[in-house]
Amino acid sequence: MEHVTDCLIVGGGIAGVTAAAALAPHMDVTLLEAEANIGYHASGRSAAMFLRDYGNATVCDLNYASEAAHIEQGVLSPRSMVLLGRADDPFDADCAALKMTEVSVSQASHLLPIIDTHVVTRAALTHASTALDTDLALQAALRSARGNGATLRTQAPVISASHTGGRWTLATAKGQFTSKILVNAAGAWADTLAQFCSISPIGLTPYRRSMAQLPAPRGYDIKDWPFTLAAGDRWYAKPIGGRWCVSPSEEDPTHPHDAYSDDMTLAEGLARYEDMVTAPVTRLEGSWAGLRTFAPDRALVIGPDANEPSFFWLAGQGGYGFQTSPAAANLLASHILGSPTDLANRTVAALHPNRF
Repeated sequence: MEHVTDCLIVGGGIAGVTAAAALAPHMDVTLLEAEANIGYHASGRSAAMFLRDYGNATVCDLNYASEAAHIEQGVLSPRSMVLLGRADDPFDADCAALKMTEVSVSQASHLLPIIDTHVVTRAALTHASTALDTDLALQAALRSARGNGATLRTQAPVISASHTGGRWTLATAKGQFTSKILVNAAGAWADTLAQFCSISPIGLTPYRRSMAQLPAPRGYDIKDWPFTLAAGDRWYAKPIGGRWCVSPSEEDPTHPHDAYSDDMTLAEGLARYEDMVTAPVTRLEGSWAGLRTFAPDRALVIGPDANEPSFFWLAGQGGYGFQTSPAAANLLASHILGSPTDLANRTVAALHPNRF
């Protein structure tokens, strides 16, 4: 059976769903997701924070442009951030990049009582950071998209694609879909989808990032503990659902797949964590991994393909997908609808696919 629509979006993560929400008031939109559930891959495995100054200058422009939408949706909640450094760590660079204020290690210990003050020599703090409720953000975008008539099809992996007569035709496990506009929001699979469509790939690389779930250290009430980052990206930690979740902060290049954590990577990362705290890891309650997919310059890729104007990229979110999603979706919509954007011209150009 053939389904005809104005705009096809491939990818049911936060990028694809927010794009559907932005476009659905203006056109008939169909979103295709290969998995049984929306947000199954990277979007469902994110321990997201909203950090305005996390990422390069272009990413930060999107962060700042997204903040009002996140506040309006009610997906942000207070969560301080602490940066910890040892004598030989690149503390100053990280502190400056994140616009944090240096405090004494003793002050930081009031927020995070397991700091090993014999090892940690410097600390910084900000109260400007916030936690981002990823499930709430995804569900809000889903409600908006569906409320404006968007159709979402899960278990619909793309089998083949063609572009003839000014229309895209995608064959999927759920039938054939035809549209004048195709949006590539396929995450780690974005370059693969492009090649299916005879579009030159960007050169996107998926990187694995893992998370270990630990019980609350020493029985502490951790609900108000800060998001904690070790200088030099040695590890980071955050309370999630009553557990203390620690990431090795690894960035291992890989291929598009259903990611899983590597035992050795977790062990090495937890050893780095244990080196800076007084509470040893006594047991692991669970772990997971996701893929953070970056373009070569580590900025997102948003806009029409350089050689095929009906093929739109919304890819390369890296570790910034949730926090940039409102502004990224609005910029995509402005490209498709020909409407103005509030982003600076330099930012739009720095995100455009024709930069490659």
